[in-house]
Amino acid sequence: MFENLKNKSIAVLLSGGVDSSVVVYELASRGLHPDCFYIKIGPEEKEEWDCSSEEDLEMATAVASKYGCKLNVVDCHKEYWNEVTRYTMEKVKAGFTPNPDVMCNRMIKFGAFDKKAGYDYDFIATGHYAQTEIINGKKWLTTSPDPVKDQTDFLAQIYDWQLKKAFFPIGHYKKGEVRAIAEREHLINAKRKDSQGICFLGRINYNDYIRRYLGENPGDVLELETGKKIGQHKGLWFHTIGQRHGLGLGGGPWYAVKKDVHNNILYVSKGYEPRTTYKKDFPIRDFHFLTDNIWKNSDKANVTFKIRHTPEFHQAVIEASGVGSYVIHSEELIQGVAPGQFCVVYDENHHCCIGSGEITY
Repeated sequence: MFENLKNKSIAVLLSGGVDSSVVVYELASRGLHPDCFYIKIGPEEKEEWDCSSEEDLEMATAVASKYGCKLNVVDCHKEYWNEVTRYTMEKVKAGFTPNPDVMCNRMIKFGAFDKKAGYDYDFIATGHYAQTEIINGKKWLTTSPDPVKDQTDFLAQIYDWQLKKAFFPIGHYKKGEVRAIAEREHLINAKRKDSQGICFLGRINYNDYIRRYLGENPGDVLELETGKKIGQHKGLWFHTIGQRHGLGLGGGPWYAVKKDVHNNILYVSKGYEPRTTYKKDFPIRDFHFLTDNIWKNSDKANVTFKIRHTPEFHQAVIEASGVGSYVIHSEELIQGVAPGQFCVVYDENHHCCIGSGEITY
């Protein structure tokens, strides 16, 4: 992994968390001196919504100083709003379930940063739990040995030129091993908790954030099987397919199973995980290949996939249905398949990440 890095320029995206801090250690311990960068991001230029906390920056500064690296601060606030937050709001308003963190990697960490760093670095190193591998002369994104922490699904939309620059120095470790290194090396943030939720929100509640930008749009909640009105929602954008908690309906459990965006209706079904919340077959569009289209000569292929950040991979057959469009035929029923989610596709052994497409209706 670290071969041929001498005389190469390396930028480390240092967040203040333990993972990216161990990245700096891994490089410094091999005699490499990367340039460290702290990226400021947020929904818009309003301080109360800025997740770039003083503590993050203090931690990042301390780690960079420990290994003799200068820490540079790159402000990508505007770019985050224009690219990631706007994407999120537009998708949510249209009734989809977007993944802002996926687009953050493409548009900000390996996108806007690369343009604003002031230097064309050979490698951009991050604390992602992912690996890369040269197979038949091409660079592929491959999974981490830690199935719980594996983050290849968050990286499945980056461009091929970004993948060529991507470097994941801790991707071969499990989380416990990274923590152990941080404690052994007395890093200031060795016991710091992992960040949770969407990166730009910090401690802000997601629904409060959506309400700030889209407001409320009340509509009927109907039982799918009977068409009976059983309540009202405050806006379809506050709900996602498969949701059980937070529906505000009595006599449950109820599950959100369908959205009628045109008529502003939320359909729900009662019972314990009703069949209506599951799917085996669903279409995906705008499929993005990370490295290469390995299905050029075949209309069908055996693959594995995931639709959310979980340790489990599901077996399936992927079938071409048009330019950039495919249908996933899962071997098992999948709960909570929602339009707007990214379906991330891997080879049969869930080793190589092939790419991803957006689930559609």
